[in-house]
Amino acid sequence: MGARKKISAEKRKEALKTMYFAKLQNVPTSPRKMRLVADMIRGMEVNRALGVLKFSSKEASARVEKLLRSAIANWEQKNERKADEGELFVTKIYVDGGATLKRMRPAPQGRGYRIRKRSNHVTLFVDSKNTNDKN
Repeated sequence: MGARKKISAEKRKEALKTMYFAKLQNVPTSPRKMRLVADMIRGMEVNRALGVLKFSSKEASARVEKLLRSAIANWEQKNERKADEGELFVTKIYVDGGATLKRMRPAPQGRGYRIRKRSNHVTLFVDSKNTNDKN
């Protein structure tokens, strides 16, 4: 690894120490379906977002709810205190495509149809309102 690349990697690692996030990788749903759930809670206060996710009929919302609870726990662990009501917000949430499993399905007249089983990676950031005002 070159010197400049190493320095920038160390800066990135230091910046992540001050952020509060949780990652969920290799979720076996398509990124498009997961983005619908992510768009529902982007920018919301965490307690309201948990309520929205709990009563959502989407299958992916259960996974995102668990991820949000993990991000809140990470915030509480780093700050060594419980989060107050209305203090934490979902600052960023993004969904990236993961590995795609490619399968073949028999089709008429000796052909084969391709089946793509997609997966995704979700990253969710939470932070308090007063630190958002500094940015």
